[in-house]
Amino acid sequence: MSKSNYLENAVLDFWLKANAGTYSSPSTVYLGIFSSDPTDAGSGTEIASTGYTATGAGSNQRPPIAFGSASGGSIAGPTSDIEFENTSGSSFTVSHFGVFDAATSGNLLYHGSLSSSKTIANGDSIRFESSSAITITEG
Repeated sequence: MSKSNYLENAVLDFWLKANAGTYSSPSTVYLGIFSSDPTDAGSGTEIASTGYTATGAGSNQRPPIAFGSASGGSIAGPTSDIEFENTSGSSFTVSHFGVFDAATSGNLLYHGSLSSSKTIANGDSIRFESSSAITITEG
């Protein structure tokens, strides 16, 4: 799991330059899926939200993801299952995911790769199970 360039800079500015007013924690974070590595710069190919429907997401939006409490420098989630169903009419391959501060657009915060890529045919789905499908570790 990697932290984006945006988040690295925000953390440094917040803690070391006393810019607390410049940055604030988002009230909700969102899960995006990618067909390529988004990299720290957020330049990967996010699968268009019009190509799937997702648990708890509005039209053309990423679904919200909730995490448990941090412990030992790590935090895990989602706290409830998130399922992306392919409704595009064609298949796509998911290899990476990202955590964002907005349901659309916004800033990539963290990103990582799936343990293995998965091709999702029309009508199939990919599920992120509750508890520790995604673990973010600082340190």
